[in-house]
Amino acid sequence: MKSVKIILALILLCSLSAWATPLGSSARTVIPSDIQQIISVDYRALKNSDTAMALKAQVLPPALKEFETALRGVGINPDKDVEQLTFASYRAGKQGIKVIGVAQGQFSSAAVLKKMKLSKIKPVKYHQADVYAMSGGMQMTFLDDDTLAFGDMAALKGALDARDGYASGLDSNSQIVDLMGGVDSGPVWSVLDQQGTQNMMRSALGDASRLADYETIKKRILGSRYTMNFQSGVNFDLDVATLDSVTAGTLSTLFKAGVLYKKMSATPIEKVALDSVSVNSDSSNLQMHFKTDDKQFQSLLHSDLFAAVSR
Repeated sequence: MKSVKIILALILLCSLSAWATPLGSSARTVIPSDIQQIISVDYRALKNSDTAMALKAQVLPPALKEFETALRGVGINPDKDVEQLTFASYRAGKQGIKVIGVAQGQFSSAAVLKKMKLSKIKPVKYHQADVYAMSGGMQMTFLDDDTLAFGDMAALKGALDARDGYASGLDSNSQIVDLMGGVDSGPVWSVLDQQGTQNMMRSALGDASRLADYETIKKRILGSRYTMNFQSGVNFDLDVATLDSVTAGTLSTLFKAGVLYKKMSATPIEKVALDSVSVNSDSSNLQMHFKTDDKQFQSLLHSDLFAAVSR
């Protein structure tokens, strides 16, 4: 079971970010440099795929539900008005991990601000930005006429510090920018930093990590990027960047071993997932690919196994 969870957990991780487009210029400016992960949701692409909609309905993460609720509270309907929703989690020192959201679409800043005024919600100044309270303890500010940033006050202040030059921003993080360069021109993309990738891989490998000294290997893992699209079925690709081909080859071997072990006792539904996965290494990158048709993937969505790894 653990080997199947490795595969489906990684598929799920990417599925939650599976409708992304390249960052808009306004969104890019408010992302601090100490990034853990960037996830972007393209609502236009989401609506064009029954499989994507089924996935969203079943595994929509609590954080995304909260953001959608907050947007509705200020008069923005995510299903109609939002074209792109981006989340950036970043490390904020002693404050831990903070998450900033950026929504871009066909909504009117004037209409939203009018609703705020009618609701007697007054802005608070931070630098040159007017910050308004939203539901759930979140705050928001417009970056331009059709782009707004939101999150808790600490997260939003960190984002505005990056935009206004009081703290370093995304473009100063060459590692993340390099990772983005391999995926952000595609229809679906997300990136995860070194520490986040190391933790993800340890969890994903499970018992297979005992076949090698993972504590040594993990130091040579640099980060990861993944893409997914719903054209011609479901296609998912994960790249884990490492320092050298030896590390990438070792990780590839560990993944293959885990898949082979599980196939010996796999149930039919487990084999559906395992048989659709290929793992290899290319130079210093571990590469994992998952491909299946819409019907097969939707059957996995309703299985007990998928439910177990999506909690």
